[in-house]
Amino acid sequence: MRRLLAAAAAAALVVGLAACSNDPLASQYREGDNKGFIAGDFRVDEIPAAERGEPVDFTGTTEHGDEVTSADYAGDVLVVNFWYAACGPCIVEAPRLEAAYTSFEGQDVSFLGVNTYDQAETAASFARDNNVSYPSVIDVNSGSVKLSFADKTPINATPTTLVLDKQGRVAARIIGELQESSILETLVRDALAETT
Repeated sequence: MRRLLAAAAAAALVVGLAACSNDPLASQYREGDNKGFIAGDFRVDEIPAAERGEPVDFTGTTEHGDEVTSADYAGDVLVVNFWYAACGPCIVEAPRLEAAYTSFEGQDVSFLGVNTYDQAETAASFARDNNVSYPSVIDVNSGSVKLSFADKTPINATPTTLVLDKQGRVAARIIGELQESSILETLVRDALAETT
């Protein structure tokens, strides 16, 4: 009986590996190809100033009912985090984002969440439960804010965190869970130090 079970397990493994060989994501992973994003990866992309596109133009409403626009953040470095309340990595990274946010208090740096799935009450409850003090746009009904950003840079996963330079252009992108607040703080400091 044990031999029969072992043979069945070996056959299942061979079939599974054969199936994976036709999977483009598995192939991408084996080949180290960065043409796309495999869910769960952590990647930081920095964009040289000369290669940044046009500024992102957006309008949205926060969980508190306040309207925000890209013009509200003119001249600031803006960190934008795409998230939703039931997203495990979003929960884990919330204190890291808050730590980065508070580290720039009094400087020309702003943070804005973009909740892509929840209604305002859920987003507000998440912020209270996780001690998040910066606002989030509620984008579930129209998706217009996410589309405004996706028009300028790929948003391949949730969470995704963007750093916009003082002109409102995407300067850096963190795909997946933010591993350490210091990573984001470094990206923000680099954007702050830019003179143009």
